[in-house]
Amino acid sequence: MVIGFFPEHERANLLNMLEKSVVFLTADNIYEVLERAPLRTSWTLANLYLLSIGGKTLSKKAPALVGLSEETICYVSHEYFDQRSRFADYVVHEAAHVFHNCKRYTVGLPETRTKKFLLNIEYRERETFAYACEVYSRILELADNRKERMKLAEEVKKEFVPPDDRVDLEKFHEAISSACDARNGWSKILRVCAPAKVRHPVPQQ
Repeated sequence: MVIGFFPEHERANLLNMLEKSVVFLTADNIYEVLERAPLRTSWTLANLYLLSIGGKTLSKKAPALVGLSEETICYVSHEYFDQRSRFADYVVHEAAHVFHNCKRYTVGLPETRTKKFLLNIEYRERETFAYACEVYSRILELADNRKERMKLAEEVKKEFVPPDDRVDLEKFHEAISSACDARNGWSKILRVCAPAKVRHPVPQQ
């Protein structure tokens, strides 16, 4: 994913950040994690952990999550290791959110007027982007060539429905299909989920 999204000279910074980003919530670290996290985040993380051990959540309205990203940190429950869908990868999903949440200066990369975040993703397409990255990463693991990737893209349509109503299913499948058909599929996912270009009106003569 890092290779597909970023130029070679930026990858070391990104890989170094990601090595420190993933935190699996366990009985050994949950108290320390909750103490350090902001109140709103700690509430969500507590519920995430309680769900992972079959406990009762702090509220009936608590979302059923297995992962959460905050700035450059991805929190993941141990349910990650119990995933049953062959197209699911919660770590990739949360890492994708880090890329659009994190500003470039945070990882030591220069910013420009139009390039402040690591990846520029349309706000309403953030979940579409994360699920597309998640599924495409699994397709790359399962397929050896373009023909196999395209076959799996069709199987995704039958087997995998993102469990989030914020996902634009049409764009999700467009991103997966175009990614599987390309040499660098990550760039196709980015194109589908990028903000629409602003069209300035032509001045009247």
